[in-house]
Amino acid sequence: MTSDRRPSKWLLRRPKDDSPVRVFCFPYAGVGASMYAKWPRTIGPAEVCLVQLPGRENRLREPHFGTYEELTEGLLEGLEPHLDRPFAFFGHCSGALPAFAAAAELARRGQRVPDRLFLSSQVAPHEGPYGRLLGLRHDELADELIALTRAMGGEPHPDLVDLGVDVLSADIEANRRYRLDAPLRLPTTLTTIGWREDTVIPAEMTAGWREYAPDGDTREVLLDGGHYAFLDAPEALVAELAADLAALAPSKTEADRT
Repeated sequence: MTSDRRPSKWLLRRPKDDSPVRVFCFPYAGVGASMYAKWPRTIGPAEVCLVQLPGRENRLREPHFGTYEELTEGLLEGLEPHLDRPFAFFGHCSGALPAFAAAAELARRGQRVPDRLFLSSQVAPHEGPYGRLLGLRHDELADELIALTRAMGGEPHPDLVDLGVDVLSADIEANRRYRLDAPLRLPTTLTTIGWREDTVIPAEMTAGWREYAPDGDTREVLLDGGHYAFLDAPEALVAELAADLAALAPSKTEADRT
């Protein structure tokens, strides 16, 4: 019997069967998985797997997920078949929070957790919510979405901007409602990424994540660039991700035993 080659609705493309490592990338607020269009298909040994959330792009007709807690149930069901080898989660800004929430839910269930969490430009959940988007009016959110679309290399269509603002508003509300009373230590390692010219989430505000990894096992990276620099997969970012992902790859001896 041949395997089902159709992609999960939770992923923009189906992962390869022979990938030694996978890194699942979560989208920024208001947009979908195609925001990673400029990223390579692989980083180091890891296949880049693009997470698609409901209510956008090819899932436009689906209702918004609501809260991050509500999101994780369907998301983890969709990702579960692909978490059978070393894997990592990556999220930037509002994308970092659902990535963390999914990892936390895996830990709560006693299931395999990401071997590494990459958290870019986001404050720790016990210190949030934080960010200028939280207080913007509808027209200001439209301007933000237009700027983001152009940063991604596109030109916004007015009708799509209106639809996008609705999704962006719902994403921001999910962000607003997600806050922990105290840090939650996860059985995984963390890499936090700050950007020197980031005025949305200044790099020093990411320090709270140190309390989320066992024994403070957090690697802190500071890169040149502003808030949207990650969209272009700059060489320095790819090198940092590749270094951590390489450590997750099975050794030749381990691979020969499987």
